[in-house]
Amino acid sequence: MTESAGSASRVPDVRGWLGEALFARVAGPDGASHRDRIHLREGPRWFEPGSPITRVHADASMFVGGLRALLLQTMHPAAMLAVHEHSGFRGDMWGRLHRTSRFLAVTTFGAADDAQRAVDVVRSIHERVVGVMPDGTPYAASDPHLLRWVHVAEALSFLQAHQVYGAAPLDQADRDTYVAQLAEVGERLGVVDPPRTEAELEAAFEEFRPELRGTPEARAAIRYVLLTPPLPLVARPAYAVIAAASVGLMPAWTRWPLRLPWLPVSERTVVRVLGTLATGTIRWAMGPGPVRSQAS
Repeated sequence: MTESAGSASRVPDVRGWLGEALFARVAGPDGASHRDRIHLREGPRWFEPGSPITRVHADASMFVGGLRALLLQTMHPAAMLAVHEHSGFRGDMWGRLHRTSRFLAVTTFGAADDAQRAVDVVRSIHERVVGVMPDGTPYAASDPHLLRWVHVAEALSFLQAHQVYGAAPLDQADRDTYVAQLAEVGERLGVVDPPRTEAELEAAFEEFRPELRGTPEARAAIRYVLLTPPLPLVARPAYAVIAAASVGLMPAWTRWPLRLPWLPVSERTVVRVLGTLATGTIRWAMGPGPVRSQAS
């Protein structure tokens, strides 16, 4: 075997190793069994294969979009306090990622009855997450207003990341369809009248702006997520690129309240190039091969 042939034969091995490593980090140690059930179990689905929601949620840009959504969601004090008081974002950061990615995967790609069960589980968890704000105002994770905020932040983040880093950005009609499809999931979770077009989504986000601010809890969470992720040293450079790409997609007005850097020239040049390279590498590593999504 020639040296070039040997090198070529090692490419699938590298690809397979990297793909499985990424998949295990996002989906968890039992991700393979969940993946098989999600993608291979027969039965009707909520969404047709190839529709906008399946294209967005299967793309490597979800790594950037998911982190951007997490950063953006911290801007709502009640939502952030609920996470701070009831979630293990420090002790169980990756467990939260596994559960979130599995929820997105099963509701996007899974059989309809599995998708509904996943929604029912999340709703039951939300019912137990209650507390009181520092000013004495009660909060509840099941509050439709808070659910709407989380939904809007996720929809905006996933869509924007796909438009910037996705393999095939959506046209206007498909962007509207994506928002409408994600609204179906949001409605099942308890979101009242979720936005169903990109324009409605952007308007809904603007409606929340008077409520948004950076709190000490938000800044502490962001420092932990961005600067001290529980990752081996070898994986941190790649994570840093994804984190920089996520920060680069945050609105400029959020940077100071959250103590995030704002380097507009670098974000439009160096960060975009590195982010595109990183998502392209993830895309290469995780496909082709057995059918799977970045969310699963």
